[in-house]
Amino acid sequence: MVVAYLMVKAHTGEADRLKDDIEAIDGVVSAHIVAGDVDIIAKVDVDSPADVRDVVASNVQGLDGVEDTHTYIAMR
Repeated sequence: MVVAYLMVKAHTGEADRLKDDIEAIDGVVSAHIVAGDVDIIAKVDVDSPADVRDVVASNVQGLDGVEDTHTYIAMR
C-alpha cells in the first residue's frame, strides 16, 4: 500500500464543496479543511505510486474550484 498526502489550494469559497468531492474519490480515505497555505489536506491510500497519480491527476486536479495541488508520498 502507498500512503500519500494531498495538499489542495481551492478557489475562494470552494473548500467546503471540494472537501466532499475529494472524499468521494476512490482511494481517498479522508479530507480536512485546514488553515494555512492550503485549504484541504487529503489522505490517499492506494496500491501503487501510479494509483496516487491517477487519483490526483485524473480526479482531483480536474475538479472545478481546484487552484493547485501538491502531493507527498509517505516513506515507511
